[in-house]
Amino acid sequence: MFQELIRYQYCFPDIKESGKTELLRRMAELAAKFIQKEEIKENVIYNAILEREKQGSTGFGRGVAIPHAGLKELKHTYLFVFTSRKGIDFDAVDHKKVQLFFMLIGPENAADRHIKILATLARMLNSQPLLKRELLQCNSAGSLYEVFIRSYDRHETDKNKLTRMKLLTIILYMQEYLHDILQFLIEEGVEGATILDSTGMAEYISNIPIFMSFVNFLNEDRYHSKTIIALIPETREQAIVEGIEMIVGNLDKMDGAMIMIQDVSFYKGSMKMY
Repeated sequence: MFQELIRYQYCFPDIKESGKTELLRRMAELAAKFIQKEEIKENVIYNAILEREKQGSTGFGRGVAIPHAGLKELKHTYLFVFTSRKGIDFDAVDHKKVQLFFMLIGPENAADRHIKILATLARMLNSQPLLKRELLQCNSAGSLYEVFIRSYDRHETDKNKLTRMKLLTIILYMQEYLHDILQFLIEEGVEGATILDSTGMAEYISNIPIFMSFVNFLNEDRYHSKTIIALIPETREQAIVEGIEMIVGNLDKMDGAMIMIQDVSFYKGSMKMY
């Protein structure tokens, strides 16, 4: 997949820009320069990725950002890689400087493909802890390209190995954490999930006279929950539990969320969202 999107000319090691706006402008300038066959102007690219950043930073933490945009002017999808050893303040969700940037631009009607690319990037970085350091050590466009493609090939090989899966169920009354959990699951390689609107016991026992006065003290928001059901690799079980607790808190010391993981003796089909 990535071999079709990236060339060594699209790789830029240790860029010298020091601010987010300056960097986005430079990204747009370089992209317009190297995809001249599409005849797209720098300002069009810049305005598109800037508008996406206004919706929420694409710096998703751990020193990585993936600015991206769909443009009606483009017929093909392109991936650019930038590194910054000193780091740039990019308004990342963890408030840390970003050192590794992937810019993805392509046709605005190719949203499904873009989601797949973004998810694959996130999984590559998450499953290969040394990849970020290897990329930052590159001093040339050629070496940056080679390290990235080699890492992608390794990722695809590992993904194709037979992996035992488990059934993950998350019951979440604290619905304000739903989107953060879904983003985390995508980064962990979960390719799709079913999300159910569910109802807790409190709504039903509130109609039983003996419990009525007690239940009335409860917050009615806690009557309703979201239930997330997904298959996860057995090898990522502990990491996924720990990651969810980093989002919602220690599940042994709080109410409002529960995780259950069960063995799966058989499954067939897929919940892939792309």
